[in-house]
Amino acid sequence: MGRYKNLILLHSNDMHGDFTAETVDDKLVGGVSMLSGYVDKVRREEKNALYCIAGDMFRGSVIDSEFKGVSTIEIMNAIAPDVVTLGNHETDYGVAHLLFLEKCAKFPIINANLYIKSNSARLFNSHIILEIDGMKILFIGVLTEEVMAQTRMEDVIGSFVDIHDAAKEVGRICNAYHATDIDFTVLLTHIGFEEDKRLAAELDPAWGVDVIIGGHSHTFIEKPEIVNNIAIVQAGTGTDQIGRFDIVIDTYENNIESFQWQAVPINKENCPQDADILRVLNQYKEQTDLKYGRTVTRFKRQLTHPARNMETELGGLFSDIIRESMAIDIMFMGSGSIRCGLGPLVTYQDFVECFPFDDSLHMLTVTGDQLKRMLTFMLRDEAWEGDHTEFYQLSKGMKVVYDKAKREILEFTYEDSPITPEQLFRIGLQEYHFLNFKDFFGVDYEEVEQNKKPVTLATSVRDIIEEYLTMHQHLDREIDGRLTLI
Repeated sequence: MGRYKNLILLHSNDMHGDFTAETVDDKLVGGVSMLSGYVDKVRREEKNALYCIAGDMFRGSVIDSEFKGVSTIEIMNAIAPDVVTLGNHETDYGVAHLLFLEKCAKFPIINANLYIKSNSARLFNSHIILEIDGMKILFIGVLTEEVMAQTRMEDVIGSFVDIHDAAKEVGRICNAYHATDIDFTVLLTHIGFEEDKRLAAELDPAWGVDVIIGGHSHTFIEKPEIVNNIAIVQAGTGTDQIGRFDIVIDTYENNIESFQWQAVPINKENCPQDADILRVLNQYKEQTDLKYGRTVTRFKRQLTHPARNMETELGGLFSDIIRESMAIDIMFMGSGSIRCGLGPLVTYQDFVECFPFDDSLHMLTVTGDQLKRMLTFMLRDEAWEGDHTEFYQLSKGMKVVYDKAKREILEFTYEDSPITPEQLFRIGLQEYHFLNFKDFFGVDYEEVEQNKKPVTLATSVRDIIEEYLTMHQHLDREIDGRLTLI
């Protein structure tokens, strides 16, 4: 057996049901048909090629949500990835449903750290060893505290708490399989690019981790980040591109001799269409088109939502709708629950893909002091440093001016009057944010509960917004300085 061997690692992350191709500058871009065509092309041309997915296959499209992930699993079965790890949105339909979906999958799903609290039994295989051309490639799946937010109601399910615990678990797995002569080790993570770098720094070089392929933060990179001699990569989001490693492995030393990495655009120039994938996709698309093609409303113009950590036009509209419809003082609309801009024509499919998470709505009563602490926590440094922290769109009436350098709120008013510490406000929260109040706002839930008992206002935030949009045409919303950053 030769000492040096080639390995091609293809990888995607945060696909979020981005199944169909789009026309950009008169060119067809993305979609699972051309993505599969590229993967199949590489598999034919290269002797040693593996394709892996670093979490969040689910959510983001009506094809996924209408069939609760079953459609996604069937499409992925047709593409046949070699290994997949879980993302936080894989638990959106509940852990029990996720275990059902795993049974439907014809590809391995790995995760080292979701476990049953009562007996510490893992829900999934922690790792897989793939053998190719005489080499043994170890993949380990890692998802840290982010999943705890998504599974807050799953009292029997536990997870790693932090990066340090995750690193120790990786070490245990690596140590257990050194004797099998592992040639190459890959961490498939879904924790965000900044957290990947922190994790890499915690890993003992003796454990032999070579590469971290990550997801969650939707990070587009031009070249891998090297931390602790570990190459860290991510392939943005959706199916418009795929990451590709061309690696030469030293099988004597069990490490990387050399590598090249690139983000390959998924377009007609690079990727032939896979007709079989297109046929599977169209079976689901034909069904959803009938249900989701109806018109909901027409905006005056397109309303944008370019980033989650800023005031946006669409975020302002949605938060205002909830405030007006539910007669509350302030709506804290989860910025991450809005996935894109919308309009001017809004079909039901557009609306559901833009706002895929249908939570219940809860009302809490907070003091002016608590409100200021909540907003200060939301605006902490991590919100601007690439970490996937929670951020909120505020309804009209609020005005916050925040100095990032000083880390303090300079102006804090409601309906043009300064907010006093004792003043009481009825605020609205989606269920996901209500259940994770302390983690997302930095204020103890018990402290807020003493003001007044929380109330469930509605079982569906999406129903409230849809009803309002249906009854109103030519809506518009400008950025009006509810949140000003200095």
